[in-house]
Amino acid sequence: MAKKQKYYVIWAGHKTGIFDTWAETEQNIKGFPNAQFKSFETKEQAFHASKKNYWASIQTKSAPSKNRKITSETIVMPSISVDAACAGNPGVLEYQGVNTETKEVLFFRGPFPLGTVNLGEFLAIVHGLAYLKKNNCPFPIYSDSRTAISWVKKKAIKTNLERNSTTEELFKMVDSALEWLHKNPYATKILKWETEDWGENPADYGRK
Repeated sequence: MAKKQKYYVIWAGHKTGIFDTWAETEQNIKGFPNAQFKSFETKEQAFHASKKNYWASIQTKSAPSKNRKITSETIVMPSISVDAACAGNPGVLEYQGVNTETKEVLFFRGPFPLGTVNLGEFLAIVHGLAYLKKNNCPFPIYSDSRTAISWVKKKAIKTNLERNSTTEELFKMVDSALEWLHKNPYATKILKWETEDWGENPADYGRK
């Protein structure tokens, strides 16, 4: 069976507008900081969405996927969920933030040659805070890392990872994140994603 045609709106990317293929969409968002995009079932839906801003388009609730594990009424929508993936701990690290309901990727960084899950989770939360502040959005952030949430609230990290030529890029991002936390007050709620009750975090990379 042929795959159903989808249409993609990019609000923030190398190019913006409506695109007919994922390949073209990916090319125009890859490497773009805080890219904003969403897929639609029809060109008409994409056209109407393109006339609004990104956050207005995602607040309209869509039909849940059959495979969706998010069933608890206690999960706040709209919201952002963040997660990190590390091939070993330490290991090759990356992180991303997604729309909790639709799983659309809102931002991502990596891979970094060497890092830890906690550092990735910490950076993902701070990135989410900055993203929401920049877009003037009052939505909460979900993370399944108690350690990273604690680091953000304390505005301090504790890691055994050595700072060297391999990890310098990652630590520069950590320095910038800590500086951002000290300079930017925020009202965003940082909430714990309860994996045992709700299933995997929507931002999970699915590599377990």
